[in-house]
Amino acid sequence: MSLSLREKLSAVPKGAGALFFIQVFATLSFAVLYSTLVLYATQHLQFSAKEASAIMGVFGAFNYGLHLFGGYLGGRFLSNRNLFVGGMVLQVAGCALISGGSVALLYWGLALFLTGSGLNVTCLNMMLTQRFKPDDLRREGAFLWNYAGMNIGFFVGFSVAGHYQLTENYSSLFIFATVGNVLAIVLATVNWKVLADLNTPLLDSPARQFKLRFVTGVAILLGLVPIVWILLQHPDGTETLVKSICALVAVALIYLTLKHPDPREKNNMWAYLILTFGSLVFWALYQMAPNGLQLFVLHNVDRMVWGIEIAPQWTQNINTIVIVVGGPLMSALFVWLRRRGWTIDVPKQFSTSLVLMGFGFLALPAGIALADDKGMVAFFWFFLSFLLQSIGELLISPVGYAMIGQLAPRRYQGVMMGSWMLVTGLASLFAGDFSGMIPEPTEGAALSTNPAYAKLFAELGSGSVAVGIVLFLLIPFLRRLITSKGMGIDRLPQAEGAVD
Repeated sequence: MSLSLREKLSAVPKGAGALFFIQVFATLSFAVLYSTLVLYATQHLQFSAKEASAIMGVFGAFNYGLHLFGGYLGGRFLSNRNLFVGGMVLQVAGCALISGGSVALLYWGLALFLTGSGLNVTCLNMMLTQRFKPDDLRREGAFLWNYAGMNIGFFVGFSVAGHYQLTENYSSLFIFATVGNVLAIVLATVNWKVLADLNTPLLDSPARQFKLRFVTGVAILLGLVPIVWILLQHPDGTETLVKSICALVAVALIYLTLKHPDPREKNNMWAYLILTFGSLVFWALYQMAPNGLQLFVLHNVDRMVWGIEIAPQWTQNINTIVIVVGGPLMSALFVWLRRRGWTIDVPKQFSTSLVLMGFGFLALPAGIALADDKGMVAFFWFFLSFLLQSIGELLISPVGYAMIGQLAPRRYQGVMMGSWMLVTGLASLFAGDFSGMIPEPTEGAALSTNPAYAKLFAELGSGSVAVGIVLFLLIPFLRRLITSKGMGIDRLPQAEGAVD
């Protein structure tokens, strides 16, 4: 007998439902800035395309890089609940400053916003996972709902951003972003007691030390803002610094792999390093969507579809819809294929995703070759490009973190998980570099800029396909590396939720 809706809702741990709605509203402001920053910088503040691309690259690097620090700061100093709300307050202040419309306010606004958003995402995930006991099978479903809430926030944020973009009413757009942040704070405050931290190092601290840690945490949170502000104003130096740190992390991981005593675990670590490189290529191209590709669709794509003008930010919802609708369909497809003897594993998914990403970029030069007499590319080609990229994301994104749990030795899991997140930030910087290669866009200049766009997109697409083919050729080798025989099993890691 199936459970009634009331019985199902009563079985959900306290706080999990509130976190779903908090996730929706907390995502709105990030969706607005993610999809609008490059357009706002070039259209309103008169940044060059290269300058705007550099700022967007650093934006992504800080956002993803600070995720690593957020869990530590929340769990040991401020509590995840306090840090989440504190981060949202910084986001409110940041969006409000950006709405002022000047370059100086942009930098201060971004410093506040990035400090808040970079730190509090991890806190929200930590609060959710703490609602469940370690063996509670409902955790996976809760995170799927949380992921759905995030995508709802993205859809609404992209849609509203596009509405204001058509009139270039940026001030109202950023004020809207503050409303989403405020609602997230209100929901967190109303559910304050049920969102209390559970089982964190901070809770084990004596009362006096607890207060000292809280004060220290607040000082760190506020102290990060001017540091980020300074680094934002020197994107070239910041990019060099972050890339240098990533290079040192890579060298350290290679050293740990060479020195690791267990042969099976060493092989798993080599497989991780190879797949991580493939991931870097994928995400570097993927993160051009809110960067150089936004400028391309603004100036070089015919955005009139069935008599409706498509705002550049609305194109981001192609990805959102494919992820929400395509995720369950792809999961079902994998189950169907595996039952018929197909091998669907991590190496095959990574290599296929890179080929799809490459084809997505190669669709754009094809569209440019078939552009109209004004040089405007039919919207179909841009839609096809995003569709292929999004399908590629479905193949690589869900298995990434699961892969680490399967390949990382216990003592290196934290380091390898952190490195995996760091790759996304590094990829954002490379996306900024690639986007900085585009020609300076101006209204009506599609005919003159199309050749440079076609050359860049063809090179990036061909490079991604080439890396994907290399990974395809390495599949037998990778399978030998990651085949587990430690406990009498011989099995390749597959995607989460896979059915053999």
